[in-house]
Amino acid sequence: MNTRDIKHRITRRDAMRCVAGAASTLAFAGCSSAIGKAKLTSTRIAPRFRKPGEKLNIGVVGVGGKGWSNWEPMFKMGENIVALCDVDRAPVDAALAIVRNRNNDVQGFTDFRKMFDACKNMDAVLVSTPDHSHASAAIRAMRMGCHVYVEKPLVRTLWENRYFERVAKECGVITQMGNQGSGDNGLRRNVEILHSGVLGPVKEAHVWVRSPFINGKFYWPQGVPRPAGSDPVPSGLDWNCWLGTAPLRPYKKGFYHPFNWRGFIDFGGGAFGDMGCHTMNMPFRGLKLAEVTEAESMIADDRNSDTYPSRNSVRLRYAARENMPAVDLFWYDGGVLPSAEVMPQVVATMGEVPKSGSLIIGEKGIMLSTNDYGETAYVAFKGEAKIRSVSKHEAVTGLPQTVVRCKEEDSKELHKEARFVQRDGEWQMVSMGVSPSRANHRSEFVHACKGETSCYSDINVSIPMMEGVLVGCAAQIIPGKLTWDTKTQTFKGNKDANRLVTPFVRKGWKY
Repeated sequence: MNTRDIKHRITRRDAMRCVAGAASTLAFAGCSSAIGKAKLTSTRIAPRFRKPGEKLNIGVVGVGGKGWSNWEPMFKMGENIVALCDVDRAPVDAALAIVRNRNNDVQGFTDFRKMFDACKNMDAVLVSTPDHSHASAAIRAMRMGCHVYVEKPLVRTLWENRYFERVAKECGVITQMGNQGSGDNGLRRNVEILHSGVLGPVKEAHVWVRSPFINGKFYWPQGVPRPAGSDPVPSGLDWNCWLGTAPLRPYKKGFYHPFNWRGFIDFGGGAFGDMGCHTMNMPFRGLKLAEVTEAESMIADDRNSDTYPSRNSVRLRYAARENMPAVDLFWYDGGVLPSAEVMPQVVATMGEVPKSGSLIIGEKGIMLSTNDYGETAYVAFKGEAKIRSVSKHEAVTGLPQTVVRCKEEDSKELHKEARFVQRDGEWQMVSMGVSPSRANHRSEFVHACKGETSCYSDINVSIPMMEGVLVGCAAQIIPGKLTWDTKTQTFKGNKDANRLVTPFVRKGWKY
């Protein structure tokens, strides 16, 4: 499929049906009327920095799954876990049994608001919850002077994105977004190759992923309506706290918790929100992308009022910067692939368009990564028939190192992720295998909280990256070309799109 020939599959009628159907989520009615004018309290606490050799006191919001693979490496580094919070008691109890071998004073919670009220000794907080809870937990932590490691995507809405940035700056805390490939030195080498300008001016990039489909099946539901009816809430699950800021809805087995929430507009950002911070990472950093100005949905299959479309293609336009031209970045998910016509050297080498990856097209050459984390890459220049590894192509092997590297000793051990499932009425922990992400992204955060380094995915990177991703998510919901004004944080002349900017915040969850 050639992106230049894609016809719009979305009508304004579709958009109005989507916006109207999701009014409880997307409209401003029901939100705090002052949410867009929120001010920081004058009683905020100074950030807590530790010295090298000292231990961090860490609070954890979201203990199982990805949360487990975030706090466990820090615990193994010798840091103190002082508070554990999860809406499920199962992962909390499992983690408490481990942590109490070293710290018998660690406390467990199911409501992070109670954790923040009770625990005043935290230096840093890890947030690994569904997307809709990221901002509410992290912003409260930062206001308490805590540094924050927040899973990707950093936030769920554009308003939260700039609010997060402002709070982080005013509180002076360390932040790290959990796009773990950023901690890999292969990714950093590929970024500096792009920074060198060896490809010449770049005006086009393509990024594509298989999710939400894996091996031909839904990894999580998208393009499906909200399920009807309700089921009993499982024992040990605090459904009210799982919903958090989001509008009330009944629990439904097989949906939402513990994993299938990602495609629902109330809770996540779909495949783009999930993988954009990973697979876009190399081109975003390497091309020094910043201000997104346009977004246009090219494909949106099975759109409805509750979930993101099942298959998508979106064009993002990034503004010119640092004497580099504007860039059109094409995003694809759900198995949609860019045309083989845009990568003849790739197809000549691999026989097909890779199932996922990122492609940067310059006037002098191309660069390809077939790894969602940007850790491996290939290049080809004009006149060359096939691509070659960046570790073997003489045009790039001699380029100087310009990007700081992570400490290799921090990446020697891979860590298992844990997930909790209900079997025969009992919650059990099961292994999800070895995480493909290296531990050094987490250890870099720990070192930064001790003044030893800086974080590679701090707000200087994560905020503009998230802005592009979230503008792209809005384009998947609203048809036609959207014009985004980063200064005013609005879509020009599009009320439907502007309803997506600000989140719904349920009473009792204001932040």
